[in-house]
Amino acid sequence: MKKLLEQFLNHLSIEAGLSSNTIESYRRDLVRYVKFLKERKVDSLNQITEEHITGLIALLSRMGLAASSISRNISSIRSFHKFLVREGYSDSDPAGALDSPKLWRKLPIVLDVEEMKKLLKQPKGSDPLSLRDKAILEFLYATGVRISELIGLKTKNLLMEIKLVRVMGKRQKERIVPIGRIAIRIVKKYLKEARPQIANQDSEDFLFLNHRGRHFSRMGLWKILRKYVNQAGIKKKISPHTIRHSFATHLMDGGADLRAVQEMLGHADISTTQIYTQLDREYLKSEHTHYHPRSRMKV
Repeated sequence: MKKLLEQFLNHLSIEAGLSSNTIESYRRDLVRYVKFLKERKVDSLNQITEEHITGLIALLSRMGLAASSISRNISSIRSFHKFLVREGYSDSDPAGALDSPKLWRKLPIVLDVEEMKKLLKQPKGSDPLSLRDKAILEFLYATGVRISELIGLKTKNLLMEIKLVRVMGKRQKERIVPIGRIAIRIVKKYLKEARPQIANQDSEDFLFLNHRGRHFSRMGLWKILRKYVNQAGIKKKISPHTIRHSFATHLMDGGADLRAVQEMLGHADISTTQIYTQLDREYLKSEHTHYHPRSRMKV
């Protein structure tokens, strides 16, 4: 692949007549790309998929690269693959279906794994509200659910014995999401020791309750998240979706299949995925267990 990269750079210099500075930019971007593929055991052009490219984009975002730099990386990769197809080195173009780089300019802010660990350690008390808050943070990170979805969850939605949760998403579309061992243990502790002390006649069957024993508002949950982010000393500008974005990024950085992450998040489609792929539950569970940082940890 390195030889093909050199041929492409020579093409840019001799046939396209690009400046040396522009060619060096292409070189930096594509050397990183080739290294990324090598680290994922990709040793032939036919093995490269859209998921590999979007995985690199997610990694660049986590590294803190400017949006303009990420857009340039995408352009470099697209040009490289067009060259490979045109010259007959490759039969397909895995970058051909990528949307325009301008769509990647607003990338979500995510917490890295160490920042997430700090956040999850913040609720330290043994009182009912601290136990509840710890369960909320672990549940959000374990499942990647939206805050609005968490608010509506009921205890009957928990399928703990098979490590799954039934989630009602947008447009009343139900999906099944895996949940890791640590989150299961902490949620069970909350259900046994904390929820009975918070609940009252107005609680219905909602899983997480505010201090009045009622189901949360979106703003109420957002305040809890922001409180613990501040306590953890995290300076990033977070949003209600920060943990959700982090969940997806950490799975993809770990090598999880993009379509599995798509299914867990409840997306009808992803910009780089043209055909929606239905995945069975056992496959989703195996992807979650293998790649989610806190599913791999021993309890």
